[in-house]
Amino acid sequence: MSAIDVRSVTRRFGSFTAVDTVELTVEPGEVVGLVGANGAGKTTLIRMILGLLAPTTGTVAVLGSLPTRELRRRIGYVPQNLGLYRDLTTAENLEFRAAAFGGSPAASPFEDNGLIGDLPLGLQRRAAFVAATQHDPEVLVLDEPTSGVSPLARSKLWNLIREQAETGAAVLVSTHYMDEAEQADRLVLMSRGRVAGTGTMSDIIGDIGAIAVAAPRWQEAFDLLDGSGPPVTLSGRAIRVLGADLAAVELTLAQAGIAAEVRSVPATLDETMVLLDS
Repeated sequence: MSAIDVRSVTRRFGSFTAVDTVELTVEPGEVVGLVGANGAGKTTLIRMILGLLAPTTGTVAVLGSLPTRELRRRIGYVPQNLGLYRDLTTAENLEFRAAAFGGSPAASPFEDNGLIGDLPLGLQRRAAFVAATQHDPEVLVLDEPTSGVSPLARSKLWNLIREQAETGAAVLVSTHYMDEAEQADRLVLMSRGRVAGTGTMSDIIGDIGAIAVAAPRWQEAFDLLDGSGPPVTLSGRAIRVLGADLAAVELTLAQAGIAAEVRSVPATLDETMVLLDS
């Protein structure tokens, strides 16, 4: 039995469809990354999994049943806004959350037990993680838990996420940081409310490629290619044309008299997302 089982779930708000016939499963001990740009429907889907929103159509089961108030005692959740009271100390937040879930509070992870609102964001996120896991949840749902923190803090949080999975918890993590995707066992890629791909990173990227262009007159090359049709990205002076034909890019540059080194390269997950959203 899957710990999280989402079947053909759709959620509409009036004429707007935020989530469209989504299928998703998470197994015990598995970390599934729910990835996509902001506005892709990730948070709406998470709220339905937690029972905070009812699907317009489709079904959601968590630990074999519909999300209920009692069932939520077996779930750990970190929302985007962290779910902490800024005018309470870390210890007070942990005590309050433990009382709500019927367990014992964990020790504060910080020596200085100041107000949550006075802590740096990275420490606030760590405190939110401790609050969400102190009752040993069987399912852990994290909505962009590393947003806005340093790469080092993100790495430390992912170590904690892996530790939870190793205890047997099913973990669903949403993120718009594509470089975090490799940390998950499996990915579910959302675009415009729909699942655009699922599996490992290589499964999702498949045979999608890009054309790397290195040109001394890089600004002219970028301006030319940016108006030629396929999406174009620029990092420093490195130009990449997404999903384009090598010969077509070479011809476009040659006709404009722009000398360049042009080669085919694998697309990144970020670039795959750009293509899906274009």
